Amino acid sequence: MKFGIDRLISELELRAALKGRRVALLGHPASVTEDLTHSLDALAACPDIELTAAFGPQHGMRGDLQDNMMESPDFTDPMHGIPVFSLYGEVRRPTDASMQTFDVLLVDMQDLGCRIYTFITTLRYVLEAAAEHGKAVWVLDRPNPAGRPVEGMTLRPGWESFVGAGPMPMRHGMTLGELGLWFIDRLKLDLEYRVIEMEGWKPEEGPGFGWPLMEREWINPSPNAPNLSMARAYAGTVMLEGTMLSEGRGTTRPLELFGAPGIDARAVIGEMRATAPEWLEGCDLRDCWFEPTFHKHAGQLCNGVQIHVAGPAYDHELFKPWRLQALAFKAIRRLYPDYELWRDFPYEYEFGKLAIDVINGGPGLREWVDDPASTPADLEAPAAADEAAWREERKPFLLY
Repeated sequence: MKFGIDRLISELELRAALKGRRVALLGHPASVTEDLTHSLDALAACPDIELTAAFGPQHGMRGDLQDNMMESPDFTDPMHGIPVFSLYGEVRRPTDASMQTFDVLLVDMQDLGCRIYTFITTLRYVLEAAAEHGKAVWVLDRPNPAGRPVEGMTLRPGWESFVGAGPMPMRHGMTLGELGLWFIDRLKLDLEYRVIEMEGWKPEEGPGFGWPLMEREWINPSPNAPNLSMARAYAGTVMLEGTMLSEGRGTTRPLELFGAPGIDARAVIGEMRATAPEWLEGCDLRDCWFEPTFHKHAGQLCNGVQIHVAGPAYDHELFKPWRLQALAFKAIRRLYPDYELWRDFPYEYEFGKLAIDVINGGPGLREWVDDPASTPADLEAPAAADEAAWREERKPFLLY
């Protein structure tokens, strides 16, 4: 199969509309061609492309910053001599000055298919800036490694943030190019927008179900996104960032496991199975031990649960990472009623709101976990309604 960047590099007719126009790239470490050449270098090597600037999202063009809320500076690319503007530093939106450095912005970012992954918000911000400044945006499309399934409650009005760019569920099931079409329609933006579509993407086919296994190398789009298993689990495990539980940062399996000192993982799994076994389908759960080298519970032995989604138990349609993680929170709350589960800090600079609510785009999930009388059906009903509505809403924008 071919990604958008590979088609742009190999098909001269696609580049014809760039002739005589200044071109910028929005990318990160996973912005590479089929032969693993970084897209910045590949574009610079095209004699008919005038590359004048670049932009980097959260974690930077180089992907060197480990954690959230670690900002990247602007710099000059040492090889190509062009400015590289940070969209996760002093600003989150492109400045007026940076918008004057190009005519067409090529967006080549590997996404994870989850609302909270901030590249989605960055796409929205550059689309809005391009409409304001009369610039063009082309998305060089890439696979959604989590595939087409939809899961989670829709972001509620008033809960927009850098991890919540719009009213979509946690797992949206779209590519970045498709999301651009949705943003433009929803926000009524007027700009030149083009998607360089992939060729041969088959999100319904195994074993990749979104990611072309054995065809393309996985490159970390951010430091703690090391593999396909993480991408599949992320729509659930990302919620751990709003809790006192470790999400595995500081281990070799970040965002595939969770745990903490003083937690009995086998008891947690047992409680989950007793409460809503249908939410655990399509994967294997294994109790394990780990000791983070940094981040939460660094240097402490944690008992936890690893979510296995790469073996024979994996079922792409049945696996529900958001429900699974919600159920884990519910089990811990029942087993340890006094456990300090929710982490109180200004997540992505959102003050006065609990991080778990910012992540979920509203307080609904937390309130369900904390209510002793709530049942799985009480979460299933609003989530299923939101999911059904989103499947209909996204239909006009699907390209594959």
